Amino acid sequence: MRATTKIRLVMFVVTLSAAAAGLASTGGQNLPNPASIVKPRAYVSVNQVPAGSAFDVAIVAVIQSGYHMNSHKPTESYLIPTEIAFGAAPGFKEVKTTYPDGQMMDFSFSKEKLSVYSGQVTIRARLQAQADAAQGDTTLPFTLHFQACNQTACLPPVRVSVPVKLQVVAAGTKVQPANPDIFKN
Repeated sequence: MRATTKIRLVMFVVTLSAAAAGLASTGGQNLPNPASIVKPRAYVSVNQVPAGSAFDVAIVAVIQSGYHMNSHKPTESYLIPTEIAFGAAPGFKEVKTTYPDGQMMDFSFSKEKLSVYSGQVTIRARLQAQADAAQGDTTLPFTLHFQACNQTACLPPVRVSVPVKLQVVAAGTKVQPANPDIFKN
């Protein structure tokens, strides 16, 4: 590792450590709470979920202007990837999670372009409601793990709960597509 890369990495780690201790500042201003920078919201692909069927969940994260979060596959090993996690929920299993590619952007703290998400990003998960899934209203526990950064500093990584509310109905019940603007592909 070159000396300048080591210095940048040490400065990055010091900035991150100071932010975790609540001491970070940019231009004399304290950095915000990381969870206030990214606003995630969950969407379900159908209006009801029949027991025994597959369906999609989309976690749409709106990222405050001037900030970004590392993509799911960051280009540097020291960067925290963005991930969603599906918690244990009786009667449901995760089939597949799909992350979009990041945007390659330049930042003052890196000589290389970094793979990031900015503006808005949609992460999709395919789930299976088991045949024995309890009917009625339920909330599935999802968590979004990310690290928000601006042009000069990264905030501490956080985990934000993203509850997914849905209604389970009897197997074979006819359902309607929901949120077509989110699930158009």
